Amino acid sequence: MLELGPIFRALLRNKIGAILIAVQIAFTMAIIVNAVFIIYDRSQQTKRPSGIDEANTFFISSSGFGDDFDIKGTITQDLEAIRALPGVIDAIQINAIPISGSGSSMGLQTKPGAEHDGTGVAVYMVDEHGIKALDLELIAGENFAKSDIRWRGPAGSKWPAKVIVTEAMAKRLFPDLSYSEAVGKTVYINDVEPMIITGIIDKLQAPWVGWDNLDNAMLSPEKMEFQSTRYLIRTVPGMRDQLMKTVEELLAENKSRVVDGMRSIDYVRERSYRGNTAMIKILTTVIVTLTIVTSLGIVGLASFSVNRRKKQIGIRRALGATKADILSYFMVENFLISASGVVLGAVLTVALNMLLVSALSIPPLDWFYILAGMLVLCLVGQAAVFGPAKKATEIAPATATRTV
Repeated sequence: MLELGPIFRALLRNKIGAILIAVQIAFTMAIIVNAVFIIYDRSQQTKRPSGIDEANTFFISSSGFGDDFDIKGTITQDLEAIRALPGVIDAIQINAIPISGSGSSMGLQTKPGAEHDGTGVAVYMVDEHGIKALDLELIAGENFAKSDIRWRGPAGSKWPAKVIVTEAMAKRLFPDLSYSEAVGKTVYINDVEPMIITGIIDKLQAPWVGWDNLDNAMLSPEKMEFQSTRYLIRTVPGMRDQLMKTVEELLAENKSRVVDGMRSIDYVRERSYRGNTAMIKILTTVIVTLTIVTSLGIVGLASFSVNRRKKQIGIRRALGATKADILSYFMVENFLISASGVVLGAVLTVALNMLLVSALSIPPLDWFYILAGMLVLCLVGQAAVFGPAKKATEIAPATATRTV
């Protein structure tokens, strides 16, 4: 049976090396566990559904020029022509693109007056085709009628009398009601302008992926009488890329404007979450590097310990110790060092997470990440020490006893 006394005495004789490895394991655990948690959090953010048919949707911009440019007529003709193309499910003029990083927001409140706080909401100006073009699900109330749609000029500041909001927004405005009960309720925009909630959609994200109110969005029944406009087109599956070229050529036939800025929503998602993707790659590299460095430190300490104690190992072999006994000795010794390191590492992990929560506004670390980190680091330590420990079992008793 393996006795722990000799192991503890051996560690005390070489306590500096053992302490250094334990501290290295502790710092490695603190960094790796928090890095894994951040990687998971960021990866989950990149997978959040925007609410629209991303794989089959694209948008394109049109900028008219000249004093005689017919804004209303051009927008109406463009939408009719685009919607008539084979493979187009629907198309709309829109002021902003979900998760694109650029858009507008307002505040909605349940009581009029500047003294009441509003809840931030992303604003999407669409016509009666908006729900179909964006592939939204109307879960309560009704869609806009064609008669609800109005034109907003560049200097327009008044808002329509109707609005459709997301389920998340309805719950923020009326936390004591179910989302369906919010239909028919009056909310106020610009502090005092009333709007009646006529419909609730399941999900639609704001343009800003880092916004705390990401799921707060509203549809306003408006077309925009602007020189520059943007069209969003949803296609049947598999025809997006083909129709991107077709729509661009169609719009380019009008020589009184410039057509540009055509992008797919897939591209928008990749660009908007590029920072998260880069962080995931960097942290993954850090995790791999730290694991390798810590493993090499453990291997180095174990190899040094084996070389320094060749004579002791040989004597133990001569007195009847088996190879399994020698292997167990070094494995247990390393486990004690690793265990000390991960216990200290658990404390450092929590401390580092508290700093990150404050600095990066990430959620607090779940406790099971700490337990998983302790287990993994102990296993890494055991794997790292196995080679030197196995080498120690090959020391012949006769050879060891002749070692000076």
